[in-house]
Amino acid sequence: MRILLKLVIDCDADAAWRALHSPRAVAELYGPLLAMQPLATPPTAWEAGSDLPVQLTLGGAVPMGRQLISVSERTTSDAHGPVRVFRDSGIPLTGPLSSLDVWDHQMAISPAPGDPARTLWRDRLVIGGPTAPLLWPVLWSAWQWRAARIRALAPTWAHDPEAPAGAPEDGG
Repeated sequence: MRILLKLVIDCDADAAWRALHSPRAVAELYGPLLAMQPLATPPTAWEAGSDLPVQLTLGGAVPMGRQLISVSERTTSDAHGPVRVFRDSGIPLTGPLSSLDVWDHQMAISPAPGDPARTLWRDRLVIGGPTAPLLWPVLWSAWQWRAARIRALAPTWAHDPEAPAGAPEDGG
C-alpha cells in the first residue's frame, strides 16, 4: 500500500535537501503531533549508511514505539532535470507499526518546473503486511499533517534568508 505526496514548497532544492539531512529538521516535520527522540547520539547530518533508532511519542506523552531510521540516497533525473532521492528503509521495531513487514519511505527533491527558486517535493511511503490496511488510514492522516508541516517549515530552510524590507543589507 502506498501514500503519496507531491508539493511545491517555498525554498530552493538545495535548502530542502539540506533539511532532509538534518535529524532536527526531520523531527520538526512531525511536531508537535508526534515527537521523535533519538535513542543514540544522532548524527549532525544524515549520510548514506546512517542508522538511528528513535522513540516515537504521540503529543510527547503517549509511547508509540521505536523505529529504526536507515538512510540511503541516490540521484536520478526526470524530464525537468536532476532529482535527488533520500530513502529511509528502516523499519518499525516496537509499537503498533511493528506489525508492518514493509516500510519504504522515499523523498524526491528537485527544482520546481519553471521556478528553480522553489522545490518539487515528492514523498512516497510504501507499507505492507497483514495490518497495512488497518494502519493505512492512520498513516495517510499523519502524512497530511506532514505535508502541512513541510509547507510551513520550508521557508525557514533557506541557507541565506532574505533580509526583511527596510533592514540594512550588511547586517549592521
